[in-house]
Amino acid sequence: MAHSFVDRNRLWARLNRAVAGHGTPLPTPTMVVDLGAFDANADDLVRRAGGKPVRVASKSLRVPALIERALDHPGFHGVLAYTLREALWLHEHEVSEDIVVAYPTVDRGALADLVGSPSAASHITLMVDDRSHLDLVDSVRASLAVPVRIAIDIDAGLRVGGQHVGPKRSPLHDVDDVVDLARAVDGRGGFRLVGAMTYEGQVAGLPDRLPTQRARSMVVRRMKSLSMGQLEARRREIDDALRQIASLEFWNAGGSGSVEESAHDPVVTEVAAGSGLLVPTLFDHYESFEPRPAAFFGVPVVRRPSPQVATVHGAGLVASGAAGADRLPTPWAPAGLRLTGLEGAGEVQTPLTGHGATLLRIGDLVWFRHAKSGEPFEHATTVHLLEGDTFVDSVPTYRGLGLAF
Repeated sequence: MAHSFVDRNRLWARLNRAVAGHGTPLPTPTMVVDLGAFDANADDLVRRAGGKPVRVASKSLRVPALIERALDHPGFHGVLAYTLREALWLHEHEVSEDIVVAYPTVDRGALADLVGSPSAASHITLMVDDRSHLDLVDSVRASLAVPVRIAIDIDAGLRVGGQHVGPKRSPLHDVDDVVDLARAVDGRGGFRLVGAMTYEGQVAGLPDRLPTQRARSMVVRRMKSLSMGQLEARRREIDDALRQIASLEFWNAGGSGSVEESAHDPVVTEVAAGSGLLVPTLFDHYESFEPRPAAFFGVPVVRRPSPQVATVHGAGLVASGAAGADRLPTPWAPAGLRLTGLEGAGEVQTPLTGHGATLLRIGDLVWFRHAKSGEPFEHATTVHLLEGDTFVDSVPTYRGLGLAF
């Protein structure tokens, strides 16, 4: 993994050469994706999936050109969208013919657009975990001529000692509850049950090789093993029951942090991945894979309060989730920089200390890595694509296209 000081300083030199050779000044924050690392990560995800298709989680990219680049890799197929409006846009612009919306939607306007388009309805699958989601679809359509494709989201959490460990998503855990909803879908006109989803976030989203927390990492690895064993048994039982009701086209599971484990289950037909393409800092410490950081944003030094401090403009792109130090962006290149405890990463100024700060001059760019994938691109209109030490293209983000999903 390219985490050594030498590698990070080489990256700094490459990025500086690319900026200098661009010809026109670039606005900041300057968003960059290293295509060499992106492609290597894509190949590694396919290898880890062991022959099962990888569905692109678009929430972790939010750049149409990068979604298309991933789909061009052999082994990738289909998009896991994060809103129905995004799915409709991807279908309209022919990015993919196989789009699954990862989360239930209550967007009546988008549902009306879906049921009003035979083409969209035949290529987009809605996620449900409650009869109310079906009621919403029925409330906006005038006819049952075009069946709506449905997948059921099933809780993938670990149950141990009376506790639930995992994301608080679907209420459907027991076989009987899943079967009841499946029968409601199958017996209701205008719907077709085509898939199921189990997102084991407590496996895919938790680092398990933290160098400063070895005891905790061992506990997390044990929890992951228990979780996957319990889930495989339950998933097999649910799959057997569902296939008595409908012929499923897919069973989606996993994420970038659990590709091998999820793909190993015979019930699972495809895995989802997105963060593993760009590799934010939350994905640095996993036992199962060695990622290559591919996404960076650059902000300029605008002040030198002292010889030991360099202050950059902005950089306060904090990740979603439970608030904590791991949600802050990390000053990455040049190496040897750290945030201060008092100010952290600010909206308009971020002081940096460490021996790397003594090398910086006003006007220099400092390159950060975000804690989560996709989210930084909500703060810019353009992403610059890097090959070697040259920007070979500049492509719009969703925001750059005037889209806010």
